[in-house]
Order: sequence, then structure tokens, then C-alpha cells
Amino acid sequence: MLRSHIDHLVVTAPSLASGVKYVSEALGVTPEPGGEHLRMGTHNCLLKLGDTAYLEILSINPDVPPPKQPRWFELDEEESNAAPPRLATWVVRTNDVKAALLASPVVSGYAIPMSRGALNWIITIPRNGSLPLQGVAPTMIQWQDKHPAAGMQDAGCSLIRLEGFHPRAEKVSAMLKAIGFQGDFSVSPLAAGEKPYLVAHIQTPEGARQLSARRK
Repeated sequence: MLRSHIDHLVVTAPSLASGVKYVSEALGVTPEPGGEHLRMGTHNCLLKLGDTAYLEILSINPDVPPPKQPRWFELDEEESNAAPPRLATWVVRTNDVKAALLASPVVSGYAIPMSRGALNWIITIPRNGSLPLQGVAPTMIQWQDKHPAAGMQDAGCSLIRLEGFHPRAEKVSAMLKAIGFQGDFSVSPLAAGEKPYLVAHIQTPEGARQLSARRK
């Protein structure tokens, strides 16, 4: 039986420094350094949100050659590169990523093995680097061994809940049902033509705070 849960949130940024500044100001805590994804030409910083959940700040790594394929999470798009940091999408952890790809009514790309240091995983990536349903539908991941949150510093933060807003809310719900999603996520419909977005409610040492993907 397919099962999936919230794994991590993805904040995209034109640079790691701007992404860290955005998260630090929004949540009152400083993310820790992560590492490089040489296959995608990106690097990240991280913030633990629980035993098996975290927040990732992701940006293009200017110190490595561009990859042969489009970068993930729309980082190659000019609009994304010029935009301020934002909560771009979320990732669900599944017990069988290839089966989840086949079951999902939302086209999520293909399953590709990835690694960073001692971490190994399989993740779904559209061939053109796009975000399924503008990021409101999740990317899917299957960790091969340990979960990265186990090695992160505890900054006193946890994910309370995640909300999505999309004109095709029913399609997001259908995907989540098909992959056996369990977790505190809700999706609400928007009028046709309105831009989809996410809102993450996060408990911090200074109280509940929010991160959003909404663009003005």
C-alpha cells in the first residue's frame, strides 16, 4: 500500500544569502549550511522542522558548471531568478516513489537517483524542470537510508500545517489520495486565473510564524 507524508518545504531564492535572510527574518532563526547538488548545479541551507521534516533553501550554485539538463524547481526560469525568495513547493516522502509516479493523476516527471555527501535518495523531476501544478502539487521523494533531519541542529521549530491554494484544487486532492498521503495539508480552490500559492504555518521559539509563496 502506498503511503506518503510531508518531508520538506522548498524555498527558492536568487542566492543562498538572500534565501537565508528571508527565512531568518520570517521565522527568527538562522538556517544551517547544507551542501551541493552537483548534478543539478545547486546548493542549499537547511532548517529542521521535526524528526522527519525540514525546510530547504535552494539556489543556483554560481561556482559550478551549469548542468546538462534543466535545474529542478524552476530555478532556470528568468522570473524565478529575478523574484524574491519564496516558498516554491513542498516534497512528500513516499515508501515507493516509482509506484507513486504511476498512481498519480498529476504528471510529476520521472524518478531520478540523487546524492549529497552520505545522503542518497530518489526524487521525481519533470524533464523541463517545472513545478507540478505550480508547486501546489508536491514533488515525491524516497530516501534510501537515513533521513537528513536526523543530523540537523534543533532550532526549536516545527511545522504546524501547510495550506495550498489552486484553481484546480480537486486535482491536487486527487493526487494526494492516489499516493496515500497522510498529514496536515489542506488545499482550497481559487478563481480561474488566480496564481496558486502555499502557506506554511511554523512554530518557532518566538511563536507561530508563516512562510508563503504568494506573489503580488
